[in-house]
Parts: sequence; C-alpha cells; structure tokens
Amino acid sequence: MQRFLSPEVLASISSLDLVAKTVVDGFIAGMHRSPDFGFSQEFAEYRAYTQGEDLRHVDWNLFARTERCYLKRYKGETNSQLMILLDASNSMQYSSRRTSKADYARYLAASLFYLAIGNQRDAAGLIVFDEEVRNYIQPSTRQGQLVRLLAALDTAEPRAQTNFSKPLTHFHSMSRRRGIAIVISDFYERPETIAHSFESLRFKGNDVVLFHVLDPQEIKPELKHPAILVDMESGQKIEVTPEYVNTTYRTKIQDHITELRTRAQAAGLEYQLIHTDQPLDSVLHEYLSLRKANL
Repeated sequence: MQRFLSPEVLASISSLDLVAKTVVDGFIAGMHRSPDFGFSQEFAEYRAYTQGEDLRHVDWNLFARTERCYLKRYKGETNSQLMILLDASNSMQYSSRRTSKADYARYLAASLFYLAIGNQRDAAGLIVFDEEVRNYIQPSTRQGQLVRLLAALDTAEPRAQTNFSKPLTHFHSMSRRRGIAIVISDFYERPETIAHSFESLRFKGNDVVLFHVLDPQEIKPELKHPAILVDMESGQKIEVTPEYVNTTYRTKIQDHITELRTRAQAAGLEYQLIHTDQPLDSVLHEYLSLRKANL
C-alpha cells in the first residue's frame, strides 16, 4: 500500500473520499500487533484475535480488506469530538511539486475525518479560515456528516491572508464540549503569537495539535541564480541570492520551526512538522504514536 500513499500519487485521485479511504485503509492494514489509535478520550483498541474469543467483536470490514482478524473494542461509552481548523490562506497555495500545501492539508484533514467518523464514531467538525471564517461545519455524528465535511474541504480554496484570531473566536463561541482541536497550517506568524493564541483552547480542556505543513523547498530551498520572491499573501517582493537562501534563510526557517515547537510544547500543545512529500500513512502513524505516548 505504501506506493498508494505518496502525496504525488494521491494527487491523481479525483475524490477526497477515495483519498481518505485509501490512506486510512492502508494505514490500518499496516498496523502492528495491538496498536492504540484514535481520537476518543477513551481510545479504541485494535488487537489480534485469539482463538476462543467472542467473534462479535471482530471487525469484519477490516478482515475483508486485509484477511487479518482484529478485535475492535472501546474502553468507554463516551466518544470524543474532533474539530479541525484548516488554514486556507494564500500562502497555502505554494508548491514546488504536484501537491500544494493546501492539497496536502485537505488530504490530511480528510484522512483524520475518515478515521474519526468511520472507525471511531466520534463527532467531527471543521472551520475553514483565512483572514475570516470561510466555512463552519458543526461537529456531529449524524448520518452524512463525513460527506458534508469532505465537500467543505473540496471547496476550501486558498485566498486572502491569515488571521488566527477569527477561527479561535468562532471556536470559543460555538464550542459546547471539550475534545481534540487540530490546526493545520503553514504557521507564518510569530511563534509566540501562535502559541498564545491556541493556548486558550488548551485552557478549556481541549487537546490541541498543531500540524505544521511546509513544502521541502521552504525548508531547504535550492536557488542557482538571483531571483525576486513575491509574498503570496501581502504581494511584497524581495530580491534574494543563492548565498542568502543557502545560509541566512535556512537558519531563519529552522529557528522559526524550533521556536514554534518549543513554545507550543511549553503551552501544552502537541506539535508536528510535516513535509508535503511525506506519505500520509507515516504522518498518521507518527501522530497516533505521539498521542499514545502522552496517555
């Protein structure tokens, strides 16, 4: 399945629903023995079937896909709530390859929704934002919720600049219960501002995860000749040389990443840097392993 999970290959799939199903099914098929995964505060557990155990707890859908027998159990009756805050500002359009940051963010969000709703039966919702809240899907477990969420992701085209205060204000005004808040963005903002902004969600009892999505060329750019770079949000221009991007710029972007990670963790937020050439299954595995370690 690994070859199907490459962002370059996923870009050729026309349906977000199919992208999500491909990623999640491939991830589950590649699970090792007795993993914990999921979004619920009480976490669902998949483990290998042992002869003599109750067949009613076997996940037959998983068996049909993998020919492996796993038991699916819930440790509690109360499911959790997943809310994804998706940055759809202009800078998310950037791409040095076939998959832009915006597309990768949509693939990731779709996979998380599919995993939460399809496998965990958790409530899930979405806030799409740039300098304003462009779309809001209230968290729900009702029939058709996954379709509504994927449709909203499909129309989440980048535009305008980023303003993190708008989705946070909306979240606080609409949220009625605690859960998991996942923010997917390239986070081109001062690290202290980002950490301080989303710390408020943590104070209200939410688990907060920052997925920092960057193109490999944003981290280690390759430039052979002087060039004029244009800010995709402000339109400002700057002339740069190969020497600058290979030394000063690389130092600055690494300092930004390091400070954002440090400040996020100090504020009780989970942080994960993602490159847009990184397979989606490895992103899910790393994230869910992190959640398991923090239980």
